[in-house]
Amino acid sequence: MTTPHEELLPGTRRALLHRIAVAQAEGRTPSLVATVVRDGRAVWHGARTSVDGHAPDENVQYRIGSITKTFTAVLVLRLRDEGVLDLNDPLEKHLPGTGVGEATLAQLLSHTGGLAAETPEPWWERTPGSLRPGLADVLGDRPLRHPAGRRHHYSNPGYALLGALVEQVRGASWEEVLRREVLEPLGLHRTSMRPEAPHAGGWAVHPWADAVQPEPVEEYGPMAPAGQLWSTTGDLARFAAFLMRGDDRVLAADTLREMRAPAAPAEAADLAEGSAYGLGLQVLHRDGRLLAGHSGSVPGFLANLTIALDDDVAAVVLTNCTSGPAVSQVAADLVRIVAEAEPRIPAPWRALREVDHGVLELAGQWYWGTAAFALRVTADGLVSLGPLSGVGRRSRFQPLGDGTWTGLEGYFAGEPLRVVRRASGSVDHLDVGSFVFTREPYEETADVPGGVDPEGWRGIGQVSGGRTG
Repeated sequence: MTTPHEELLPGTRRALLHRIAVAQAEGRTPSLVATVVRDGRAVWHGARTSVDGHAPDENVQYRIGSITKTFTAVLVLRLRDEGVLDLNDPLEKHLPGTGVGEATLAQLLSHTGGLAAETPEPWWERTPGSLRPGLADVLGDRPLRHPAGRRHHYSNPGYALLGALVEQVRGASWEEVLRREVLEPLGLHRTSMRPEAPHAGGWAVHPWADAVQPEPVEEYGPMAPAGQLWSTTGDLARFAAFLMRGDDRVLAADTLREMRAPAAPAEAADLAEGSAYGLGLQVLHRDGRLLAGHSGSVPGFLANLTIALDDDVAAVVLTNCTSGPAVSQVAADLVRIVAEAEPRIPAPWRALREVDHGVLELAGQWYWGTAAFALRVTADGLVSLGPLSGVGRRSRFQPLGDGTWTGLEGYFAGEPLRVVRRASGSVDHLDVGSFVFTREPYEETADVPGGVDPEGWRGIGQVSGGRTG
């Protein structure tokens, strides 16, 4: 999987090595491994360890904790794309008797279902899953903490429910469905429910002494879809490439884009930190970059997978200690190092293969009231509309094949764009979700809502009717 290190410049490779060396030393962790992905493949692997003469490579397994949730989310989105279910369906429609009210599948995916953060005691990550053999044991007597849909409240039991949903609909175990539908198609042969040699051991490091003790390794039973998987930097590099590009054997690129979009209402602290949550993916704003991915934490292990789509760079960081290195920051730093040292080279500009003169007629300057916008026709078959200067509402629009378009992002996401023509066939205006865009500001001959003052534009000294500034 790992490609030659020479694909990155020597200075970049040294900066990456320095960053993980500092993380391992200052984080006081027995070992730390990392991989960087660029252009859809691993281009760098690094490792630091306290064991002389040995360094884990990209095939050594570590436990990845809650990155497991992203795999579970992929399985649920596959069911949605097949038309088996809708994300707005309440869980009870497909998995009755759970007692979680009307929480929808989308709310469970985005941790807005109102469920408790954890199972009833004892702590599920340090005890055997046999203590919680059924969903009733996972949820307890009081499964809800908040009204569904009102706030983001991270819930591990919520993903246990999603795993049970997959089992109910597919008629097979979550583990079997995951292997058949995700792991095998993507070639993730070193990702498994249980450790497979070679694998790292999980350790607790004493906070005030350089001493360690082993952490227990438990099987989580019904909670497995929330955090049981083991994997490697090599496998997670392939998974990161999939999350960036999609794979029609598993999920299309459009569905991955949906997973990466914030879906949960952010609290004030989240806004301040630049963090949000999508459908099985965390979304972050760091160093001026939009990042997506997931962290993982279980006793003995920390993990992070981070992708920066605009830079086409991803990073994976795995370590075997209960607490220590801030792996999410380390992964973000690895992405930043590569993106800044070796910026992405854009694809060559290419002209349209064919020109639709009816669409070309729309290109150029438009006005929403007095605000100037530009409409551009791009080689990917889309049109984009955005302000000529400064900030403002902007979006790309996808043609629907009937002479109209629909917005893909921002304020106009899902909103229609249509061309309104006069009886002569000439363009009167663009209607974008009821907003009228005209070729001139308040164009006299256009159908502007509320009409246009018959006296037109004038100087302030020419104002009549007793108006003052």
